[in-house]
Amino acid sequence: MAKIIKKSISYGSIATLVLLLAAGSASRVSAQNVPPPNRERLLNGLTILYGNRPGEANVLVKMRVHSGAVFDLAGKAGTMSLLADALFPEVTTREYVAEQLGGHLEVATTYEAIDVSISGKASELERIIELIRNAILNLNLSAESVTTLREARLKQLSEKRSSISDIANRAIAARLFGSFPYGNPAEGTVETVAKIDRADLMLARERFLNADNATLVVIGGVEKAALMRAARQLLGSWQKGDRMVPATFRQAAAVDPRALIVDHPGANKAEIRLGVRGLAHTDRDAAAASLLAAIIKQRWQSADNEISSPVVVHEAHALNGMFMLGGNVPAQSAAKAISTARAVMQAIAKEDPSMTELETARKTILMKSASLSPSESLADLWLDSETYKSPANNESDELNRTSPADVRRIATRLFEGAAPQAIVVLGNAAELKSQFDARAEVRTNQPQMKPVSDSSLPPKKP
Repeated sequence: MAKIIKKSISYGSIATLVLLLAAGSASRVSAQNVPPPNRERLLNGLTILYGNRPGEANVLVKMRVHSGAVFDLAGKAGTMSLLADALFPEVTTREYVAEQLGGHLEVATTYEAIDVSISGKASELERIIELIRNAILNLNLSAESVTTLREARLKQLSEKRSSISDIANRAIAARLFGSFPYGNPAEGTVETVAKIDRADLMLARERFLNADNATLVVIGGVEKAALMRAARQLLGSWQKGDRMVPATFRQAAAVDPRALIVDHPGANKAEIRLGVRGLAHTDRDAAAASLLAAIIKQRWQSADNEISSPVVVHEAHALNGMFMLGGNVPAQSAAKAISTARAVMQAIAKEDPSMTELETARKTILMKSASLSPSESLADLWLDSETYKSPANNESDELNRTSPADVRRIATRLFEGAAPQAIVVLGNAAELKSQFDARAEVRTNQPQMKPVSDSSLPPKKP
């Protein structure tokens, strides 16, 4: 994968100019129509999407397995992520791709999919596809290998768990979704990953790591004939599944509207989270919801100068999503910050934002999109179209069509009516309790945080 370029310029006026020019350039480039892929399918059901870039010296090969963390076994969140770890367990493979093939190797697991992305010299296409073949067909799930993978993942999660911000993020997701898969992090937790054994990974491989459950995207300076020859030779023996496995988890229970205070004794600051269930990836308003998030962040920061590290995001998934506000504030100001956030949300649901606010938000979103190379952006569009069974639409086109009235309408959908809000506050409970309603729930700082509304109902296994 081409390197993601991150430039930082300290001179304020120059930085602003660069930001505006880059955002405008990103808008012009990505606003073009999405070129359709050249589509092929192997006998084993593997879908291949090809895009030729004549004269380009590099190639991007991205494979997506269309089953992600929503298929983790109940109580064993992180199963699919651990399976993804097993594809390329050795750091030497990544070093080889960087040093010998002139590219990058990345593996990522989301709720919907496992993505393997390898970039390199176009002349090394066959070697790149061979790396993917070996990862799939020679997957090592021996008892020793699984133990090593699990210990490495547990070490990462143990280090991450110490972050109060991460604990807050996990708590708000659990508060919104409970035992529903979106209530657990895709990478799992220390407690859930520790329960995953070899049999779980072997079952996941058998059910999901099949040719007819995957799509391969190839974009770059390679000929189609060479690609198909290599694909048939190297990936033709990849077996197809005997059946497609549907997700059978229970729908998320109702959101508990009580504030959840997670005790963090001795803390003089509070980590706050306010969230509502968001929109599905295929919802026509999903892309524009990111503009709403950017505008709310601007207003929240302006209205409350005590907030540090504010975050406002909309995460869209296959079934629904999450709209979340978060930040760090002095403990004595936690309730005030949440009240301010609510006021901002209510105001934008009642009155259109200004065109200036919308343009600023649009430039911010487009700058984030500009961090991806054209090949990466195109590959993601094609793959998302396959995953969500939806047209490959440019996000920038949708953002450019969004009006202030659209933003207000989306805010009304998300924030008004019967939409329940989840509130999580991490900090010194002794200082925080007096700021919230007497019905607020107080818990100790424990890893698993599930709402009481559905804790007595064990989820079904997929």
